[in-house]
Amino acid sequence: MPMLWLDPLTRLVDAGGPVLVVIAGVAMLLFSVALERWWFFRFQYRPARRQLVNRWVARRDRASWSALTLREVWVRELIASLRGPLPWLKLLVVICPLLGLLGTVTGMITVFDSLSVSEVNQARAMADGVARATLPTLSGMAVSVVGLLFITRLEHIIRREDQRLHDRLARAAEDAHA
Repeated sequence: MPMLWLDPLTRLVDAGGPVLVVIAGVAMLLFSVALERWWFFRFQYRPARRQLVNRWVARRDRASWSALTLREVWVRELIASLRGPLPWLKLLVVICPLLGLLGTVTGMITVFDSLSVSEVNQARAMADGVARATLPTLSGMAVSVVGLLFITRLEHIIRREDQRLHDRLARAAEDAHA
């Protein structure tokens, strides 16, 4: 029995060309990193943040210049762990529209090549070819927009967590001192 569930994917690849497969691969990579960041924030960052606050409260010296510098180093290291894959995410988001453009250009070359060979019904062949050539651009832009939304949200979370971490450390030091 043939795999009927692959039929829509086969038709999509036929309609968009091999560049569409590459865009799908980049999209899977982008969304895998997004899922990993969610997992990291939920199950690794929060316990590490709690541990950092406890480590800060356990210190005797929290007011000297060296203690404040150490606190800042600890905060920077923890925030850097959140920020880690951000440049890679930005790279993937930038690549998507470029891949879509590549798919459109290669699709249009195919259209013009087929038009030069056939003489019958050129308008219909051109319309079909242009529709097939623009599918990779649409796909690349769609993946890029969703990726941009995720990057914007991640950057917002990083800024918020940076501020919250500083606030929690200051509040924990005050509560331990009182």
